[in-house]
Amino acid sequence: MAEPLLSVRELCKSYGALRVTNGISLDVLPGELHAVIGPNGAGKTTLIHQLSGALPSDSGRILYAGADITALSVEQRVRRGIARSFQITCILSGFSVLENVALAVQAREGSSFRFFGRADREQALNAQALETLEAVGLEARAQSLAGSLSHGEKRQLELAIALATKPTLLLLDEPLAGASHEESDQLIALLRMLKGRHTIVLIEHDMEAVFALADRISVLVYGALLITGDPETVRASAQVREAYLGDERGAG
Repeated sequence: MAEPLLSVRELCKSYGALRVTNGISLDVLPGELHAVIGPNGAGKTTLIHQLSGALPSDSGRILYAGADITALSVEQRVRRGIARSFQITCILSGFSVLENVALAVQAREGSSFRFFGRADREQALNAQALETLEAVGLEARAQSLAGSLSHGEKRQLELAIALATKPTLLLLDEPLAGASHEESDQLIALLRMLKGRHTIVLIEHDMEAVFALADRISVLVYGALLITGDPETVRASAQVREAYLGDERGAG
């Protein structure tokens, strides 16, 4: 088996007496799409926050490409090749689609954010931004205001913003949330295209998509890891069916 790109060891996060992530240990292999599922309140989004650096851990370690990144900031992790999307779409609605992506390119290159208003006039930034928009199928919407996009297009834009940082690892928090059936199909096709080109950690409540896309699946229950395995192993687990897959309410 290949050496893990991402290793999580005994990761914990508490709020008072509530242990939200409880000693989670798992490995994510290079190039795999590793899904994390679980019932509402299982700690999935908290885990993504910890992996991205948005939330400090109380204890445990996060190793990335063999280096301990537990104490690094979000910005430092982005520079090392980690990018994320959010459960709630996070874009600059008053900027064009192109500007949103060009600013991500600008941030990756370490340019000062005081040049926000000039980003669209930078030819090098635009070229890279347009290439990324083409990859996610949004090149025709480059000059549109981001706020005018459909929900599914905003999800595509958010992926483009993440991809513009040239990540090795993508952390995706419910990219299909709120999408229509047609939009979900388009986003699943996009995720399938990205699979293999990037290592992906995917949190998603759409079980059909998870089992169609994932190489391996980790199941969280009450902040603890219940099982990690390939889709068939997880689907066949009586523990998983009892804890989650029979729960029609979806994940949280």
